[in-house]
Amino acid sequence: MYETGELIEKASKALRYMPEIKRPGIKSTKTSLKFDEGGIISDIVSSYATLWDKTFQIPDILAYIQSKIGLTRSTILQILIESDRLDDVLINPQLFLDNAVTQIKEALNELLIDGIKYEKIGNVEYEMRLFEDYEIHVNDRTFFIFQKEKTIFGNMMPLDSHVEYQFAKDCETREDVEFYFKLPFWFKIKTPIGNYTPDWALIKKNEKTVYFVAETKSENQELKESEKRKIKCGKAHFDEFEGVEYRQVVKVSDLD
Repeated sequence: MYETGELIEKASKALRYMPEIKRPGIKSTKTSLKFDEGGIISDIVSSYATLWDKTFQIPDILAYIQSKIGLTRSTILQILIESDRLDDVLINPQLFLDNAVTQIKEALNELLIDGIKYEKIGNVEYEMRLFEDYEIHVNDRTFFIFQKEKTIFGNMMPLDSHVEYQFAKDCETREDVEFYFKLPFWFKIKTPIGNYTPDWALIKKNEKTVYFVAETKSENQELKESEKRKIKCGKAHFDEFEGVEYRQVVKVSDLD
């Protein structure tokens, strides 16, 4: 949950510092075409751009933003007033509205994630047959299993990247990993910004902790803002379970 006043303050500040709204323009390019034995040759003869100098019909601003986000009209109006950017709608109405929706959504999602809390309402169990019936399309990232006693999958494990392939290989070859598997697509954690599936679950030997691992990306890959928020939700979700630790790692050794 979030306080409306906090949303208004955060969203109006985001709108205040969003990029400049520029007047739309029209670009005209004249090109000549020549045909020879080699084919078609094109050459730009002239090119120029002009700004749109006609007036706009201003849409129902509050109705448009409300249809995209779902906030009350009074809250949206207060955000726009406090942003001191309302005059920009006269420069380019559609660009202003689209940018405003993006900024307000970002502020809303941030507040929803920061205040999220999960409650355990029962035991959730997944039948083994769901893993057995899971259809696998073989490609260069498919991991072929040799130590079948260490995982749920029978012969192959579907993976999304070469980083995940190395993670699976390390899980199979390391003696301190007792059990592991790549979580299937139907294992989902509900979040305010969409469902989220962690990458792995594993158990290390001589430990009672079950590790759920998030986003095994390479070290030089940056997470998107939405991915960071879903990981935050994943942590909040698994905090409600005893003996479960949720970690974001690149390789298995990061769990040492």
